[in-house]
Amino acid sequence: MSAGEGWAPELAHRVRERARSVGIDRVGIVSADASPHLDAYRRWIGADHHGSMAYLARPDAVERRGDLSRTVPGVRSVIVVAEPYDPDDSPGVPDDPSMGVIARYARGRDYHKVLARKLRAIAGVLPDEVVARAYVDTGPILERDLARRAGLGWHGKNTMLIHPRRGSYCFLGVILVDVALPADPPFEADYCGSCRACLDACPTGALLGRDESGAPIMDARRCISYLTIEHRGAIPLELRPLMGNRVFGCDICQEVCPWNERFAEESSEPGYAARRPGERPTGVEAEVEAGVEVESARGGGASTGKDVSAETRADASGETRGVAYPAHPGTEAPSLIELLETALDEAAWDSFSKGSAIRRAGRAGFACNVCVGLGNWGSPEAVPVLSAALSDPEPLVRAHAAWALGRVGSVEARAAVSSRASIESDESVAEELAAALER
Repeated sequence: MSAGEGWAPELAHRVRERARSVGIDRVGIVSADASPHLDAYRRWIGADHHGSMAYLARPDAVERRGDLSRTVPGVRSVIVVAEPYDPDDSPGVPDDPSMGVIARYARGRDYHKVLARKLRAIAGVLPDEVVARAYVDTGPILERDLARRAGLGWHGKNTMLIHPRRGSYCFLGVILVDVALPADPPFEADYCGSCRACLDACPTGALLGRDESGAPIMDARRCISYLTIEHRGAIPLELRPLMGNRVFGCDICQEVCPWNERFAEESSEPGYAARRPGERPTGVEAEVEAGVEVESARGGGASTGKDVSAETRADASGETRGVAYPAHPGTEAPSLIELLETALDEAAWDSFSKGSAIRRAGRAGFACNVCVGLGNWGSPEAVPVLSAALSDPEPLVRAHAAWALGRVGSVEARAAVSSRASIESDESVAEELAAALER
């Protein structure tokens, strides 16, 4: 059957049906017109609010965000989907500051892999002659603007897409197609009103309200998510105490949102669930022969659910053998001490981060984040692992460990800093060590 204009409504229906079959019931369709949000985006870039994320400011990438035909020639429509991830009931900042906070979206399987697989399945109902290209945060596309124009929610003051009956805990994915599909009405209302919950709760002051066009503004350079994921240098000294124990991402601006408090949607996707200690993300298995983890060829791969550092499996001959899998503290309120121990060990870090969005921060970056969390905790219990971090091969890790030890301030912490200062050759680390001793 041809994908002509007269068949477009039926094709859109098939797209929605396939989306429901893979667990996604929020689907919107929008024409691939020039984005009305591009001017606000350009102002955001011009104010350097993107920080060190240079890929966002490349002239060609900016133009492609405004003109989707530069990415998919002949594109006429965009299919936009929103899939929820678990809001769960864990507190935003655990009462125990020795525990780390990992943003909810990163506690399970890497959403890029999970949602991309579902987008491919949805695109599979399109005729062969239709050009379709799917993206999950991987292309120069203004996904939230497309989602609003497709009727999936409004742009909150926290810059998130919010739905009045679903909240904002969701992933967005898009499929660009070169056929015109019936468009959904845009979401025109703004239900934030005079609420300032997210602006007032942001500990670093990253949320700046709305600009003259009504677009929400965030200074990424102050955002905890940016600092713990995208930032590649030393975390600014004045912001470290404000980060608390958040070691990957944040969620504060979503946690305080009234729409999430009342309507946050539960997820039915098991891959997004938080991992227990020693548990691999869904879809990542241990390779028996090599003793290393691999992506499951089946796209599934159930977790064992056991808090162990190794499994025992039977090989082809029936003989059992151990499969190395370094233990880790899981992703829901994990111990900061154990997180740093994991980050200081290459094999443990590889096992912990494989198949997870946490890998984006890199081993050294994640270790720095955890050092900051330990410094904010300020307990002498952290001295042994922070002292070990002073010998990390990465200067950034040593520098943040020195800062944390200075925050602890015990006799043992001071001794560890002094000992390292006598042999440290990196100038930036030496400065952190000296500052720690002064404190």
